[in-house]
Amino acid sequence: MIRWGILGAGNIARKLAADIALVDDAELVAVGSRSKDKAFAFAKEFPLTYVHDSYEALASNQNVDIIYVATPHSHHHKNTLLCLENNKAVLCEKAFAVNHLQAQDMVNKAREKKLFLMEAMWTKFLPHYIKMKSVVDSGDLGSISSVLINFGFRPRTPIPARLFDPALAGGTILDIGVYNAFMAMSVLGKPDEIDAHMSPAPSGVDEQCSVLFKYKNGSMAQLFSSFAAHLPTEADICGSKGRLRLTHRFYAPESTLEFYPEKMESKQIVTFNNPLPGWGYHYEVKHVCECLRSGLTESPVMTLDNTLELMKVLDEIRDKAGIRYDADNY
Repeated sequence: MIRWGILGAGNIARKLAADIALVDDAELVAVGSRSKDKAFAFAKEFPLTYVHDSYEALASNQNVDIIYVATPHSHHHKNTLLCLENNKAVLCEKAFAVNHLQAQDMVNKAREKKLFLMEAMWTKFLPHYIKMKSVVDSGDLGSISSVLINFGFRPRTPIPARLFDPALAGGTILDIGVYNAFMAMSVLGKPDEIDAHMSPAPSGVDEQCSVLFKYKNGSMAQLFSSFAAHLPTEADICGSKGRLRLTHRFYAPESTLEFYPEKMESKQIVTFNNPLPGWGYHYEVKHVCECLRSGLTESPVMTLDNTLELMKVLDEIRDKAGIRYDADNY
């Protein structure tokens, strides 16, 4: 069994905790929170052997093989380094860090200590994403000319502090825009040129952000993220032979893949949908367990170089849009 600990006891932590139970060789054994009450409330929902009221206690627990870092991305750098210093493998939520400098620091530490580290980009392990990649790579869409992606919602009250607080690296780009950039890069690769503009929230972070990726071959990707409006949250991949559409919540397992061939008979749409048990995080958990059992220190699917490249692109987006945080002075 691969013994898991979770650092942080929020909503995303609960979803991954529930899905660990769907993986045969994975077992959730510990949680760590800065709040004793939150830690014990978490333990009431999920059977645990160890309940820690500090991150340090969790990181030093010798009966934990890997720790899932589920804190806000403003804390990922510090929390991940804590786990690595205690010789723990780490699955770190996205955005992986606030910037590329922090991400490189985390990667360097993992490589120095020969410990497993991976960004929790769960979308990359979902069946509909894998199917999308196979269609694109097969050439069935022809030459890809444009990618259109949007992700937006109006936060419900009580609004989580991490969404708008500059001290927590709030704003749309690192919270949801990371999915847009990841998906566009999955199809077109790293852009040759980036343009970006944002409209600020009262706190100064980006409430909305518009991003344009340009490529030397003429391809373009338009990405839009928003906390000001409910958007369709869909992705369209358009090529010379047809269009591929990922329906609502394109990054999540409930999204349906629709293929519109250029020469459609009877206007039939080829669809792909694969309902999943749980929340859909078990694919990612299973992959991590396989990596650990194989003695790998890096995923061959979501590599650390993939993460570093994505962080560089996010840095450039923020630079072009004028989005800065205190952590950028790191």
